[in-house]
Amino acid sequence: MNLDNLLFKTEHKSFYRDGNCLIKVFSQKYSKANVFNEVLNQIRVEEIGINIPKIREVTLIDGKWAVSMDFIEGQTLESLMQKDSSSFDGYLREFIEIQKSIHEKRSPLLTKFKDKMTTKIMQCELDASTRYDLCLRLNNMPMHNHVCHGDFNPSNVIISEGGRPFVVDWAHASQGNATADAAKTALVFRMEGKEDIADKYLSAYCEMTGTPMKYVDDWTPIVAAAQLVKVSDDIKKKLMRWINGEERDA
Repeated sequence: MNLDNLLFKTEHKSFYRDGNCLIKVFSQKYSKANVFNEVLNQIRVEEIGINIPKIREVTLIDGKWAVSMDFIEGQTLESLMQKDSSSFDGYLREFIEIQKSIHEKRSPLLTKFKDKMTTKIMQCELDASTRYDLCLRLNNMPMHNHVCHGDFNPSNVIISEGGRPFVVDWAHASQGNATADAAKTALVFRMEGKEDIADKYLSAYCEMTGTPMKYVDDWTPIVAAAQLVKVSDDIKKKLMRWINGEERDA
């Protein structure tokens, strides 16, 4: 693996291009279990026919885990939306169609969404009675087995030069309720301060899928609570408003 061409870095990951491959290098703080869970998610999703970069190799480089996968030539939907605001609504509908196509898939070996949410809620700093209430609400929600990306946002969708969409970053993938996955997408927009886009997205999602908005609202406090682990204090304040239902009542 050649690490001469650095593309960009995040807090715990560095991305390089080596010919037709993208090399993702994880920091030493990123656990081996999390690295291999992400790789396993991506392989399982690859096997059910979703357009994603195929894994080529997993290895250690200077004590850091590195994953080699196909490099996709193209632009993210986020970039396209920013460059051509007049076509934003069309791109948003394309974004939702891609999400719908993911939800139509099944992958029985992916972690169950219910189990993933329960673990995260029990790890967060909410008081015991609030955690219990949220877990009880989670258990009472309809549980499906749709493939859920877990962090579906326009920066994770690459439109190739041939117009084919590829979805990246499957670290948070699970099988569960599609509406919960949509609630998470809207929450990601809101955590980024993009309230108007979140509202547009949910309105279009509910219209295109026939989903009542109340159903999304029911999932929002549960999904918000699961995000409390490892976020900044500013984001925690925003999430607490959703957990407490203050935003919906405003």
